[in-house]
Amino acid sequence: MQHIREINERIARGEQPYGHRQPIRLHLIKPRHPLPLDLALYTGAITHDELIEMGRADARDYFASMTPEGVPLEPETLKMTAQNPGLQFKETMAGGFALGVGEAAEGQARGKRQNQRLVMHAEVRIDDMSAFVRDPEHRGQLTGSIDFAPLGMGMRASTGVFNLFKPTDDPGMTFMVYELGFQHDGKDYYLAGRKEVRNGPIFRLWPETTTLYTRLHEGTDASGPVVGAGTLSLGVTDLMRLLSTVRITEANGLSARLKTLCSFFTFFARSLWDTYVRHTRKSATPVNGLSENPVKGSQE
Repeated sequence: MQHIREINERIARGEQPYGHRQPIRLHLIKPRHPLPLDLALYTGAITHDELIEMGRADARDYFASMTPEGVPLEPETLKMTAQNPGLQFKETMAGGFALGVGEAAEGQARGKRQNQRLVMHAEVRIDDMSAFVRDPEHRGQLTGSIDFAPLGMGMRASTGVFNLFKPTDDPGMTFMVYELGFQHDGKDYYLAGRKEVRNGPIFRLWPETTTLYTRLHEGTDASGPVVGAGTLSLGVTDLMRLLSTVRITEANGLSARLKTLCSFFTFFARSLWDTYVRHTRKSATPVNGLSENPVKGSQE
């Protein structure tokens, strides 16, 4: 960087060092945090595909915000920040899905009749658990692959969106968002799904937190035309498999790993409690301390 800066100073004075007439601009693609060590690969804490995808994500982020001037020619440009402990897990959901429909229920029914299933293999990464809990939209990173025979099998999705208990305009409902962008035969597709979690009785907890309403769009986001729809779900066996894939990242020592794990499940459990238990108790609380249908006591 010092050498480039010196060359640019000479160019500004009218010289042509090494034949350069225009100032040299530097563009730099780098991770925000240090990459996992080889030990993470050997132990299975991260896969080669996941590591490669991290690099692709860093490249996309830079290209989305790059300027013609490039990066400052200062040592601070090369610095990375220490990464707080995070968490990752894999989740597989499947269900009836059909092309040519726009509603999830219709796509599920037609998919079942035609014996067509779509399988989403989702890989969720939360790089900073503390930031994730503080974030109002509770955002993580999502990659994975999609199996759907009418289009293709093992279609790799390199971009995605994940939100857990994302607030909506309705104060009584939050979304669990799973969105994946992928290509097939050179064409862009975007699978947008959400689980709708509503305030209500606790018996709705399981179906609402395991049912993903999905639409398939043409293009690179959910604004494209809808070309298919369906409903995916997570079974008990799938849930047990999900729990077995949970991994803690960037945590040194057992205590830090347990703290990170507890932070995630405490957040998850508190969100469920607020939705299915605390809300119900509030609804049952008498107005002004009086029951709407008071029971008259005996007079003595």
